[in-house]
Amino acid sequence: MKKEYPILEFDSNTKSVIDPTILIKPIDIPIKAVICFFNDVLEDLRVKGKIRLIQNIRTEIGPNPIYELEYLGEKVTVFHPGVGAPLAAGMFEEVIALGARKFIACGGAGVLDEKVAVGHVIVPTSAIRDEGTSYHYISPSREISVDKVGVEAIEKVLTKHKCKYILSKTWTTDAIYRETYDKVKLRKTEGCLAVEMECSAFCAVANFRDVIFAQILYGGDLVDCEEWDARDWNNQTEIRERIFWLAVEACLEL
Repeated sequence: MKKEYPILEFDSNTKSVIDPTILIKPIDIPIKAVICFFNDVLEDLRVKGKIRLIQNIRTEIGPNPIYELEYLGEKVTVFHPGVGAPLAAGMFEEVIALGARKFIACGGAGVLDEKVAVGHVIVPTSAIRDEGTSYHYISPSREISVDKVGVEAIEKVLTKHKCKYILSKTWTTDAIYRETYDKVKLRKTEGCLAVEMECSAFCAVANFRDVIFAQILYGGDLVDCEEWDARDWNNQTEIRERIFWLAVEACLEL
């Protein structure tokens, strides 16, 4: 098993010392789930009574609430996974252990092309694995594909609402402060339009646990420039709410 670099020491044995099912027991939970990175949207829904607390998953950060949302006559699980591949993948694992099986995530992403405006919808079809978590779930590879069933569900909803979108590869990285100029150039040559911190890890966990996962992103800050441009990306309340509800509808299509 030993390799020159530990990150390449993938073990195909599916049995782990600690499994989520040791800590998490299944409950009566909607199998369709929206992974929402917009805490402001979730807080607004909570205050307005539109989501109901199902259970708190506790970590050293504190309680991580798992909610239930009823929309168009169906119930959907909704939760914030935390930021970054290790934390988000862990939360993903635990919600799977609770009983959810079909997932659509919604979040923002940095963009690698100034032509991608703030708020423009990007649907990842694959992700560059520039993070560490995925290498513990599937064997090493440069990239990983997003579930086609999930992508098709998203496209169906976006088309229904006449929402323009881009199908693209995304760059998943662990280190937001090490997105260097040369790495940005390299990722662009590989076909990436977006950069975020979780997609490839989510895909690997989904592959390992045999669940459906896909994601909707919206164009945020610009990293392909001489000086980083935040473009006020994380204050786009209307856009974030819109992306959330599109993710909910896509989830219902699964």
